[in-house]
Amino acid sequence: MSTMVSDRVKNMAESATLAMAAKARELKEKGINVISLSLGEPDFKTPKHIQEGAKAAIDEGKYFAYPPVNGYLDLRQAISAKFKNENNLDYSPDQIVVSNGAKQSIANVFLALLNEGDEVVVFSPFWVSYSSLIELAGGVPVYVKGGIESDFKVTPEQLAQAITPKTKAIIYSSPCNPTGSVFTLEELTAISEVIKKHKDIVVIADEIYEHINYTGAHASIGAIEGMIDRTVTINGMAKGFAMTGWRVGYLGAPLWLAKACNKIQGQITSANCSIAQRAALTALTTDLAPTVEMSKEYLRRRDIVKALLDEVPGFKTNLPTGAFYFFPDVTALFGKTDGNVTINNADDLSLYLLDQAQVSVVTGDAFGDANCIRLSYAASEEDLREAITRIKIAVSKLS
Repeated sequence: MSTMVSDRVKNMAESATLAMAAKARELKEKGINVISLSLGEPDFKTPKHIQEGAKAAIDEGKYFAYPPVNGYLDLRQAISAKFKNENNLDYSPDQIVVSNGAKQSIANVFLALLNEGDEVVVFSPFWVSYSSLIELAGGVPVYVKGGIESDFKVTPEQLAQAITPKTKAIIYSSPCNPTGSVFTLEELTAISEVIKKHKDIVVIADEIYEHINYTGAHASIGAIEGMIDRTVTINGMAKGFAMTGWRVGYLGAPLWLAKACNKIQGQITSANCSIAQRAALTALTTDLAPTVEMSKEYLRRRDIVKALLDEVPGFKTNLPTGAFYFFPDVTALFGKTDGNVTINNADDLSLYLLDQAQVSVVTGDAFGDANCIRLSYAASEEDLREAITRIKIAVSKLS
């Protein structure tokens, strides 16, 4: 019966991060001590006061009916206030849609926006799901690549060259998954000047890592003059609040597009879980101190990991300024062998490290750069030190 599977599914790539995580779990279930640096999963628990907010909602007993498709009004009001106070973005509650994770928010936008053959400029390296979600909606991803020498940032000149009459949207993340790069206000302003020359292009700004930012300032492209009416801002609770499993994402968009996303979501999943929404409301309307402390800890780990990676032969790393990833260039190891395995590409290296070092990482090819691998440092200091020691030993066997 597998022949009945749609071409849509056959042509869709499996999430590389989830695939590597699954392989790591399989080995762990066999008793092998695998250290996973493959998933973007905060190792912190959801802050206690947010948990208590969810418990209180359950105890109140009035959140068991279906919520509005786009989210409870008080939550959307809180998100609207957050956008205004923290990002200088003017989205009314009617312009906000709460979804089952930021991934669904992005999927909703592409399904609402794209017709068959429409192009989406994707700043590369990019989060693995962008390309599949664009293609699922009938669109065509057009990749514009920033290299490690420029901290993986795309320039306005590159963007201008990538835009065609078929371009419908542009998507980027800042802080970036997988590179940890953060666009400055000056850089986004220059990019916005290119976009303003094309009246029918929407920019999608993925800001899910906003609170894990070591630059001291987060910039939103929608806050730049003339951009709010053509900007979709994606965010959520997963990363900054250690709420991955709660599955609460949200978007702010021009009203016409927010209504279209609401219509799509109403036919696919309807609303996000009622109790998760109450937890999100607690997170957004109470003290950010736990989030700030988590970010400080990620920064401390970043510096530890950078020093350790600098000692790994064949790894070339820049210094990420946000999120919790390193994206080292490993081309110096291509063609090398331990006598049994030859490293021809980043895929080979990822599998080699899983087999020889019992450390799971993700090939950079899935993120748009086949010269790199991605390592998450959302793990304990003990595991990070041990993992990179193992990587160093395994790589030292290659010649």
